[in-house]
Amino acid sequence: MAAHDTISDMLTRIRNASIVKHQTTNLPATKLTRSIATVLRQEGYVGEFEETGEGIDKKLVLTLRYKGKNRQPIITALQRVSKPGLRVYSNHKDLPKVLGGIGIAVISTSSGIMTDREARKQGLGGEVLCYVW
Repeated sequence: MAAHDTISDMLTRIRNASIVKHQTTNLPATKLTRSIATVLRQEGYVGEFEETGEGIDKKLVLTLRYKGKNRQPIITALQRVSKPGLRVYSNHKDLPKVLGGIGIAVISTSSGIMTDREARKQGLGGEVLCYVW
């Protein structure tokens, strides 16, 4: 049985749902997906999210956000950086700036999952999970 990359899976589900302008999308609920969803909500990329189901069938229902009359997705792109086959780590001095600070990089630090801005402020490095803009 192949190992699954939950982060890639999450990003792909959000990307696909926003392309076809869905209001919500379902993700498997794990600590990691919950943390990333929290960061995306704090940064204003997604709306609220809630957990449904029990035990192994727990899902995270994520509300997507759009802007304008023709509902342009707020998230224009999601890019996985650190992959299971090639992890990407960065110390706090070398944390990437996404589009010159317009987007965010989601970093997994020793103090939890946070944005590149937050990690820089706290002087923390870590694994660069993905870019969102």
